[in-house]
Amino acid sequence: MIVTIIIQAALWLWFLGCTVTYRIGNSLLVEGMGIRSAEFAVLCLYSLGIAAFYRLRPAGRWILFGILLLWFIVQFMCHWYYTIFGAGEKKLKGYNDCFRDTVRLFPVSEKVLVPDLYHIVLHVLILLNIAVCALRRGM
Repeated sequence: MIVTIIIQAALWLWFLGCTVTYRIGNSLLVEGMGIRSAEFAVLCLYSLGIAAFYRLRPAGRWILFGILLLWFIVQFMCHWYYTIFGAGEKKLKGYNDCFRDTVRLFPVSEKVLVPDLYHIVLHVLILLNIAVCALRRGM
């Protein structure tokens, strides 16, 4: 149970960065979009999913699972789809311009969309949460 809580809290705190800006020293990790953003709406939806997970057993597990799965599909279509299958010039330029100042594990490419560190960690945390939700027994 404690591992589940830690993984859920890690995702919640990490994704909060899409609402409030996170920096590592002088480097931008993610620029927050504020409370009037789609990102904040997703954070609220995830929060409701977590509440359902603990309050509406066993149905809450599937509510949270559905929210996480939908969230991952959206993230995949916005990021990894273009990394795997390629991006047009306009999409690539827009993505690179939007995330030009963020921390990166891999350098920006003019040919392939390369997610920044924040999005790589975000997607791993979403997948971990999906796994925890799907594998959780006794709920």
